Amino acid sequence: MFCCGFMWKSGGEDLQGFYPVRPECQPDVPRTRFKSRAGKTLSARRWHAAFTEDGHLDMEKVLRRIQRGGIHPSIKGAVWEFLLGCYDPDSTFEERNRLRNRRREQYGVWKEECKKMVPVIGSGKYVTMAVVQENGNPIDESSVENQGWIVKNVVTDERVLQWMLSLHQIGLDVARTDRYLCFYENDRNQSKLWDVLAIYTWLNLDIGYVQGMNDICSPMIILFDDEADAFWCFERAMRRLRENFRATATSMGVQTQLGVLSQVIKTVDPRLHQHLEDLDGGEYLFAIRMLMVLFRREFSFLDALYLWELMWAMEYNPTMFATYEELENRNNAASDPKLLKRYGKFERKYINSGQNEQHRNTLAVFVVASVLQTKNKRLLKEAKGLDDVVQILGDIAGNLDAKKACKEALKIHEKFLKKANSNKQ
Repeated sequence: MFCCGFMWKSGGEDLQGFYPVRPECQPDVPRTRFKSRAGKTLSARRWHAAFTEDGHLDMEKVLRRIQRGGIHPSIKGAVWEFLLGCYDPDSTFEERNRLRNRRREQYGVWKEECKKMVPVIGSGKYVTMAVVQENGNPIDESSVENQGWIVKNVVTDERVLQWMLSLHQIGLDVARTDRYLCFYENDRNQSKLWDVLAIYTWLNLDIGYVQGMNDICSPMIILFDDEADAFWCFERAMRRLRENFRATATSMGVQTQLGVLSQVIKTVDPRLHQHLEDLDGGEYLFAIRMLMVLFRREFSFLDALYLWELMWAMEYNPTMFATYEELENRNNAASDPKLLKRYGKFERKYINSGQNEQHRNTLAVFVVASVLQTKNKRLLKEAKGLDDVVQILGDIAGNLDAKKACKEALKIHEKFLKKANSNKQ
């Protein structure tokens, strides 16, 4: 894929060769635990064998394999497109190729629209300094940081101004994103990340750009050679996460998930919840980063991707593609045992418990709960303030096992559902 001086070895196979790390950064990067295991990890051979001759995918078989051992790095991008609802497993190769081409064309149209407003887009460069003043007036002079380009006329369109004001912040975050990976030593790869985030922001100004989106988008840029494919994969991932990034003057959208986390810990570990409340941590704000960027700081790059695909496989809903494409879907999992098998473990629990399929809970909340459970004794014994809580949780970086964390999360989830249902009766 690409090469650099230092690579980790795992399970006899040089998996980190897919995401090489700069030699000077190696001491500061969490160690990788993920190993490709024969008979458990979804391999390229198993993946290709899961398709019929015309392209229909046996998603049930694929989900089982992912939930057992993750996805081999050589096929992650292709598998993620199905996990995230980019494509329907019941479609054919030909149907997906047509859809892919339409999406690439659509992305090209959006990119050209943005490029007309800001020519730096698509140039292989990106800006880290404002291109316009907050009142819409032009900036007096250009600089290296904005690639010698500035707005020359007053911007009166509020939507355009809002977007332009976010571009340098995106650039500043891009410059810091996964800098330890050799991939981002290439400026063009950084500019691809900036382009995708800038175009997504233009199309979603109700959310805008929020720090953390760069951490979600970066793996897509690395996994997909085609920028349009990376955009659509990111767009689908953000369908799950966008409400976390929605901000008002007084709140962040992620507080909804923090509220669920509070309920979960209060239900399954009331003593720990009370202790955190006594420390003024009952709002669980210390968990914001874990939920916003899906544990990117707590795991190595490869392990974070492993955790994501485990969660997405467990949360998989076969109606997702139809929902995103706004197609009519008459299937009812509750009355169709065959369809129920095509749901991920986590999602299936909700249906079996009689709860609505459109619940807003995500497995990530229960993974955070599992992390808190593993640190239960230390938190109760050593945490005398919120700084102690943050420090104790900070020690988990590089020391978490993704599969074990998901396994424990499912146990907590089941316990939570049982107690929640018994309270209703």
